[in-house]
Amino acid sequence: MDPSSIYGVVKDLVDNSFVPTNIPDECSPIHLNLVARHGTRSPTKKRIKELDNLAARLKVLLRDAKVDAQKVPDWLWGWESPWKGKLKGGELITKGEEELYDLASRIRERFPELFVDDYHPDVYPIKSTQVPRASASAVAFGMGLFSGKGSLGPGRHQAFAVTSESRASDIMLRFFDFCQNYKNFRKSQEPAVDKLKEPVLDEITSALAKRYGLNFTRQDTSSLWFLCKQEASLLDITDQACGLFNPSEVALLEWTDDLEGFILKGYGQSVNYRMGVPLLEDVFQSMELAVKAKEEKHAPGSYEKARLRFAHAETVVPFSCLLGLFLEGSELEQIQREQPLPLPPKPPQKRNWMGSLVAPFGGNNMLVLYSCPVNTSSKYFVQILHNEHPIPVPGCGSDFCPFEVFKERIVAPHLKQGYDTVCNVRVEEIEQKPEASKLSQLFSWLFSLGNDDKRSHKVDL
Repeated sequence: MDPSSIYGVVKDLVDNSFVPTNIPDECSPIHLNLVARHGTRSPTKKRIKELDNLAARLKVLLRDAKVDAQKVPDWLWGWESPWKGKLKGGELITKGEEELYDLASRIRERFPELFVDDYHPDVYPIKSTQVPRASASAVAFGMGLFSGKGSLGPGRHQAFAVTSESRASDIMLRFFDFCQNYKNFRKSQEPAVDKLKEPVLDEITSALAKRYGLNFTRQDTSSLWFLCKQEASLLDITDQACGLFNPSEVALLEWTDDLEGFILKGYGQSVNYRMGVPLLEDVFQSMELAVKAKEEKHAPGSYEKARLRFAHAETVVPFSCLLGLFLEGSELEQIQREQPLPLPPKPPQKRNWMGSLVAPFGGNNMLVLYSCPVNTSSKYFVQILHNEHPIPVPGCGSDFCPFEVFKERIVAPHLKQGYDTVCNVRVEEIEQKPEASKLSQLFSWLFSLGNDDKRSHKVDL
């Protein structure tokens, strides 16, 4: 079983056929952008309830079934959820704190010239969403980044600021909360995604029932698969729920997760990633300011060296798509024309899109801006690192992209439409066509606004 969301495991699963660029010694990093998902967290309240229901369901199954006791794994008898009785959920756990602390330590060691300056919030701005697991991740990261550089306590800790936009208006890191067209798309597609997954779940449910002599349902299989992922990533247990499935079933279940992520968060529809344009603009603007500071020879300590952001899978996945990561070469033009891509192929076929690699807990994209001597093809280059490893960018043909090429081929095509255009009904179009049908659509959309905000989306941040 590949414990799919453990950052320490998946961060080193890389495409060995790709050879990263050997960056010339004369080139030096002058700015770093980080967009990271929070670290490993406990199950959310909704998921804790699902596991409690699973425990009750297993008791009934084992009590009512006339089974061969030898067929049933010992752990199933009397199983209780490890999170039973927990009233709260979703908080960053110790493992998650360590993931971000260690990530910061490695980044500081890898780019020492970027982190020699004394801490100042304008030199090293740290931003997170207002969701506690994201801001706690930012704090754990800051503790690792500035460890031993301050004056507090025996560890010489440095006090640092973590800033957040209001949860009611954060279109930079929680753009998915305010994009009405995305909400409408997601609401319309969730039943279709469930339908796509059903044949696989039914096939595996039937196999489990036969294997263990228990009358499992599709929901049981789904809950047991969720338990497997939680046990593996949070408790380092892979021989209980995960042990119920054989390797080909695990591969198929991971594929169903990937289908859902691809359709509802990834390349399945252009609104999924184009709503992340404010974040892409912010990243690019920080690079332009760094180039300006370099060109104008600003004094050290007077300009920004790194912009560090901590958010959610729903932030990291669209941002990865905007950069064109995990694509085949010819697919970049398709996404820039807003065309959906074919779904990830079913195992045993190989696929680029794997959710466990795209955005595990602690998953991240780093964009490092380099200044190079004038005798290279460009004065400035951008290197993109995904989970700390250089990754090819189809629009650049390499992982080390001339700044002008990055601007023209990656950034500019997405900036043709602003956030409002992508996310909200175009009122001017309705005004040009005041037919009854258009008006009724507008009214139904307006009335759905209030209801949609109250609806509990299947968002597992």
